[in-house]
Amino acid sequence: MGKDKQISAAVIRRLPRYRRYLHELLKKGVEKISSKDLSHLIGYTASQIRQDLNNFGGFGQQGYGYSVQNLHEEIGNILGLNRVYKIVIVGYGRLGQAMAAYIAKNEKNFHIAGIFDVKQSIQNVEFQNAVVLTCGSLAGFIEKEGVDIAVMCVPPEKAQLVADTVAGAGVKGIWNFTAVDLELPENVAVENVHMSDSLHALAYYMQDMEQ
Repeated sequence: MGKDKQISAAVIRRLPRYRRYLHELLKKGVEKISSKDLSHLIGYTASQIRQDLNNFGGFGQQGYGYSVQNLHEEIGNILGLNRVYKIVIVGYGRLGQAMAAYIAKNEKNFHIAGIFDVKQSIQNVEFQNAVVLTCGSLAGFIEKEGVDIAVMCVPPEKAQLVADTVAGAGVKGIWNFTAVDLELPENVAVENVHMSDSLHALAYYMQDMEQ
């Protein structure tokens, strides 16, 4: 479904937002919702919502709207959240620890298999039910455990080396917090998180509101 044609990156980035709002509706016991009502909640137009969902089959019924439960599940399937992913976090500093805590608490489809750091002094340490190991064992661990995703929270000067290591060991996705644009094989997906970009965009919006 939706695999036979190219879906724009903008559409894909809107899907998690739809799913998040649908999750909140489920918690409130809402069973169905129209694209118009959904647009009021999310901020996108009803037309935009329908166009986005029609890329994958639509899921709505004329005169009924969308089943909240069904749409939440279908978007999860589209995003690949119908399985569990094994991940490693590389970098045991404050950011790495914060990401491990966030994932362990909020992302049930992503299991932290291990956490890695360059410090050789780390021994017999656990964090968020994951063992903390030195980076020397990173590649072997990924190969042995069949790790899917690496979360990179290392200094910029280590970024490409770590990316090469995890890609060479077999990960298929990298969640990159290093602010470095990585050079990787085409079969490795990368999601770059540039925090300064987001902060600078916020400054622009604040400035624009003052004019």
